[in-house]
Formats: sequence, C-alpha cells, structure tokens
Amino acid sequence: MPRLPPILRLLQAPEKYTVIPKARISSKPAKSPTSAMDQAVGMSVIIAGFMVPAGWVLSHLESYKRSSAA
Repeated sequence: MPRLPPILRLLQAPEKYTVIPKARISSKPAKSPTSAMDQAVGMSVIIAGFMVPAGWVLSHLESYKRSSAA
C-alpha cells in the first residue's frame, strides 16, 4: 500500500498545470454592421423555428390524444 500516494500524485499533476484558454469576448462594435434586412430575416427564421413546431403539435393535438388512449 505505500505506492498508492505517489500514484495519486502522478494523477493529480496534470490537473495543476492545465492551461485554460481565455474567452474571446470583445466589447468593440462589429466590423461590418448588420443591415435591417439581415436582422429581419434572422428574427423571422428564429421565430418560425419556434412557432412552426408548436403550431404543428397544437394542430394535431386531437390525433395525439386518440393514439395514446387506444
């Protein structure tokens, strides 16, 4: 059993010297500003991505109820 502590120290050694990269956060304005058209398209895609599946589930809710009861 005397070999257990050196083995544990070897396993803990990489933990002490790991380099954590810095996050690349910038507070500067964008290099190329986003146009109003780009923003409108992006927002409509995001909204459609949430609303279309929710609408699908709500429109087929009765068929889901019938299939689970059978």
